[in-house]
Amino acid sequence: MTGDCGILVNTTRFVKSSSPAKPTKPRRTREPRSGRWRLQDAKARFSELVRRVRSEGPQHVTVHGRDEVVVIAAEEFRRLKGDLTGEALIAAMQASPHRDLNIEPMRAPMPVREVAL
Repeated sequence: MTGDCGILVNTTRFVKSSSPAKPTKPRRTREPRSGRWRLQDAKARFSELVRRVRSEGPQHVTVHGRDEVVVIAAEEFRRLKGDLTGEALIAAMQASPHRDLNIEPMRAPMPVREVAL
């Protein structure tokens, strides 16, 4: 019985081959076309995405083939966001030709109910 066990072990033992291993192919990553990145490529190559934002402009990131986000430079974001102080609105209202109109809110009398104290 011990002879049979030795054969069983020998036949199930992994034997390395002496031939060299096949070289693995480098993973192909798809080159983003015209500023469009699949989410998985954008995550894997985020540094390149940031460099392209600086050199080529906004980059679109897609999920399931649909645009989800657009990555833009910080300066562009600040420009688009604008000034949050309200100065632009005040300047526009002061420049209006209708700035002298007197607009009074309409007041409607509110019914008051009697309260017994």
